[in-house]
Amino acid sequence: QVQLVESGGGLVQAGGSLRLSCAASGRSVNSYAMGWFRQAPGKEREFVAGIRWDGLRIAYADSVKGRFTISRDNAKNTVYLQMNNLKPEDTAVYYCAANRRGGIYYGPLEYDYWGQGTQVTVSS
Repeated sequence: QVQLVESGGGLVQAGGSLRLSCAASGRSVNSYAMGWFRQAPGKEREFVAGIRWDGLRIAYADSVKGRFTISRDNAKNTVYLQMNNLKPEDTAVYYCAANRRGGIYYGPLEYDYWGQGTQVTVSS
């Protein structure tokens, strides 16, 4: 089993930055693809960013391209999401997820393990 724990969320003004971390435990996720999703109240969970197991392929939702950066440190079993130029519409609970198959998938059902989420609130 893999346990994922997100951290780094909080309240920030529009235009500000936050860095989310997702620490994995239980087993190594070095061969897993990792993704970040978010869910705002009343909305479905949506893909934000994903990174292949080797870090050589990365994908972003159009809404965050140029502002968010996903990265991973396999030595630390940790994935990051650097969020810059935050907007009020980025407000959501952000979830980290792991996919055993190693490739990037955009649907939540494709992921095998999930963290508990961390709240990000962007004020205008």
